[in-house]
Amino acid sequence: MSVAVMLFTSDLRVHDQPALRAAVRGSDAVVPLFVLDRGVHRVGFDVPNRRAFLADSLASLDAGLRERGGRLVVRVGDVSEQVCRIVVETGAREVHVAAGVSAYAKSREEQLRTALKAYRCALVVHDGVNTALPPGQMKPAEGDHFAAFTPYFLQWEAAGPRGPVTAPREIRVPELAGHPLPRRTSVADVSPGVAKGGEREGRQRLSAWLGDEGSGVEAYEMRRDDLSGDATSGLSPHLHFGTLSAAEVVRRARLKGGPGAAAFVRQLALRDFHQQVLAARPDAARADYRAHGDHWRNDESEIAAWKEGRTGCPIVDAAMRQLRYEGWMPGTGRLLAAGFLTRTLYVDWRVGARHFLELLVDGDIASNQLNWQWAAGTGPDARPDGGLDPFAQARRFDPHGDYVRRWVPELAELAGPDIHEPWKLGDPERAALDYPDPPVDPAAGQSRFELGRGLDRASC
Repeated sequence: MSVAVMLFTSDLRVHDQPALRAAVRGSDAVVPLFVLDRGVHRVGFDVPNRRAFLADSLASLDAGLRERGGRLVVRVGDVSEQVCRIVVETGAREVHVAAGVSAYAKSREEQLRTALKAYRCALVVHDGVNTALPPGQMKPAEGDHFAAFTPYFLQWEAAGPRGPVTAPREIRVPELAGHPLPRRTSVADVSPGVAKGGEREGRQRLSAWLGDEGSGVEAYEMRRDDLSGDATSGLSPHLHFGTLSAAEVVRRARLKGGPGAAAFVRQLALRDFHQQVLAARPDAARADYRAHGDHWRNDESEIAAWKEGRTGCPIVDAAMRQLRYEGWMPGTGRLLAAGFLTRTLYVDWRVGARHFLELLVDGDIASNQLNWQWAAGTGPDARPDGGLDPFAQARRFDPHGDYVRRWVPELAELAGPDIHEPWKLGDPERAALDYPDPPVDPAAGQSRFELGRGLDRASC
């Protein structure tokens, strides 16, 4: 009996799963394996919110496999060591895994490939399992990756995602011992509002997003920046853990059609864009893609206030409090929080990126780090100059102050523009609020940024 191992990483699903389908087709039996990787803990990526979502996702994956006669085998420890043990126990001749783009994922693949050679077992790496299109598929005329999104998107849009892959009808799994599935209830320090994970939950959420008449994706183009309206899909954690296929999401959104679906698909292409940048430049996870000789400030009190949602800028504080409560926030909130830290307080983007990764359920290295670099003006396709007035942005994206009222209750009684700029109130009104003044106004923050980056104001 021929046996293959299907090593799940960030592709925790049975639908539209090319690696799983290939493993099932090529062997009599398959070991669906997930390794609770101690290496992920060592690099600081194993945090409570993602651990809770992962527990949900593994339980859902196990249920999906059991519906097909299989089950998920869980092991704990070093990935290469645990996979090799499975190979010895079953006599497997192939190990299938989805390709990764981070330096850690690539190193893990290489270590596994080397280790498997001793057992005459092949490692089969599948591109494009976790993205709509494989990271290396689109390339410019010169260079190994696109550094600007628009030309990348033109190629991406013309190519289109791969075709659908049907879920296996039956999965035979050899008798093997495994570790019990982790449970969300056993994870400490999880943010109270972290969403439920798992393939079933993700597919239901996708169907609701694409199917609601007059809402969801149909209204996305007009309402995606409406912070109080909660008008984004909320699918990013499912894309990060692979409980949804990015290729399937793109296909189904395109079938839905309309301006909202087109705008939504463009955001999925931006996710792929960041993946292809990181695949070509793994160091962009920690180093400036385009360095500008910044002299970043390191005011611990200002950084702490930003993390706690007590900066005195209500729209930023609302976003940071939502992050702490839900382990998630919409893209516009992320941009405002990142812009305030890097371009008003003039703090190193890596400080903010690390904090986001400590809380975000969808804490994806490529999207998180490169969006932070975009906000800081150090990334590909980013403006290195110019500031971001968060108070002006607040009036644009939360015109009635509903988002601020939801997350900053100490300002709930304020009306009109006062809720976004309480520091402009008279002394008696300000004294009555349990809320700080901002450490710096936008103009002074812009000066910090320009001086630190060595910009000539006349040229900005």
